[in-house]
Amino acid sequence: MRLSEIIQFLENSAPPALQESYDNSGLIVGKQSMEISKALICLDSTPEVIEEAIEKGANLVIAHHPIVFSGLKKFNGKTHIERAVMLAIKHDIAIYAIHTNLDNVLENGVNQKIGEKLGLINTRILAPKKGLLQKLVTYCPDAHAEEVRQALFAAGAGSIGNYDACSFNIQGQGSFRANEGAQPFIGEIGEMHWEQETRIETIFPRHLATKVLNALKAAHPYEEVAYETFFIENEWQNVGSGLIGDLPEELSVEAFLNRLKVSMQIPLVRYTQAAKEKVKTIALCGGSGSFLLSTAMASDADVFLTSDFKYHQFFESEGEIMIADIGHYEGEYFTIELLGNLLTENFRTFAVVFSGISTNPIKYYC
Repeated sequence: MRLSEIIQFLENSAPPALQESYDNSGLIVGKQSMEISKALICLDSTPEVIEEAIEKGANLVIAHHPIVFSGLKKFNGKTHIERAVMLAIKHDIAIYAIHTNLDNVLENGVNQKIGEKLGLINTRILAPKKGLLQKLVTYCPDAHAEEVRQALFAAGAGSIGNYDACSFNIQGQGSFRANEGAQPFIGEIGEMHWEQETRIETIFPRHLATKVLNALKAAHPYEEVAYETFFIENEWQNVGSGLIGDLPEELSVEAFLNRLKVSMQIPLVRYTQAAKEKVKTIALCGGSGSFLLSTAMASDADVFLTSDFKYHQFFESEGEIMIADIGHYEGEYFTIELLGNLLTENFRTFAVVFSGISTNPIKYYC
């Protein structure tokens, strides 16, 4: 199978346009035209993991964390980053990373997976992102409105939360006069024409603009399609940072910490004193999520679960919320399972294997 087909599937699940500005998700090493026989799934594409891929006969490594975050100026093997890239190139192994774009999607995303492991219900994005949606307004003859709407919906427009095929429609009259050289669908050259038209309004993700507009033009009967697009500040409810949800029943702090250790298979939890004797509403963020503490507090969550809190940051809970820090690797290692399952459920023409190497640079003595 060509690497381009695998990338297209992954990027439909977690579009690169949704990654954070500092991130470097995407194809890091290799060509999209490569034929892939086996993929190794890992959290970090370290030199040891590339060696593992060589041993297992995998010519694609799919990692959650990008091995390269910024430009490399030298390739002399001095750092683990250079060694990993050099080894992959030498053995014709592609490296693909799917990082904060996978964090920021709700469906099949990193945070949703944590919520599933904890058994959370009523889950939703903790901090939905703004500025990623656009509004489309177009006009077409009444008889063609349904065809145009369906084309727009098929291209990815019209989704709001758990609803799709969302649009607003108004009937009215449109006017135009076709000039010499035109090929009007209706009306005559040089004559004023009035047509009963439908004004269709819908929203779409900004990164799908080209696809949506191409679908509009292909489905619309007019030679010249009248439309307008606007940037809007609406929150995208299914895209953003973190997750919040409820436990099926209240738990004591000790019972919750025990569930956390068992569900996430972790050796320890660093935590602050809880504000209540029992907890129910849990806010969480895979990876480094301290930037979401104030948002978690404002959401009235009982617990904020994440990693990489510094000593002084723990004081910022102000006794209003319990911070539970489980460690960065521990909060994301299951991404290997998440990606592996996604690929095996949708492809049968190449093998998927999980890395058996722990890339956690932190060791614990308990």
